Amino acid sequence: MTGPTGPRYVYALCRPFTAALQAQLTGVAGAPPGLLRHHGLVAVVSTVPESDFAEAPLRDRLTDREWLAVTARAHQGVVDALTTVTTPLPLPPATVFRDDSAVRTMMEAHEAAITDALDRLAGRVEWGVTLYADASVEDPAAAREFARGLHERLSRHAEDSRLRSPAGAAPARVQARNLLDAAYLVARADCESFVETVDRTKDEAPDVHVELSGPWAAYSFTGDIVRT
Repeated sequence: MTGPTGPRYVYALCRPFTAALQAQLTGVAGAPPGLLRHHGLVAVVSTVPESDFAEAPLRDRLTDREWLAVTARAHQGVVDALTTVTTPLPLPPATVFRDDSAVRTMMEAHEAAITDALDRLAGRVEWGVTLYADASVEDPAAAREFARGLHERLSRHAEDSRLRSPAGAAPARVQARNLLDAAYLVARADCESFVETVDRTKDEAPDVHVELSGPWAAYSFTGDIVRT
């Protein structure tokens, strides 16, 4: 990557790809993403201002919820665009290195782990499924059993799954009991059957609401590979 000097914001790691990203795609701080190649890996990066992303100001910014939300949306936009052309290994929002050399050093230091993760995620995406019951549900035990059974069914269509939060909390917009909040790693070839399985359940338990989100890059299945 060539261009202005400054901290390098890293969105994701991937293998080289030939498809073009959207021409007008912008990332964090309005900067267009670029590709930084090292050995057989590519880091998708952009240059960001030191006033926000040098070590000290970034530490302060991480306590600013509004700034974090804007940054996370821009980060997600780039990762979503990548997901349409390749299988990215997404990094957490606000992953920043001082320059290109530091990004390459990171890729070299973690090359084996990055390569293994990309092999495991290749051709796969993440789906999220949330279940919650009305506060007035007549049989909470039956609702919990329904959620457990659905999780088992969906796991058979997935290669891996993660429970993202314990039951208890519910979406703020409803007075409800959370029954399931899970992420599933699904091969693209199996996505249609996975979605159909979710859709078929929506009328099985009238007091239970089923929400499906995705497909996303596999955030929940990347592990803690890279540290700045």
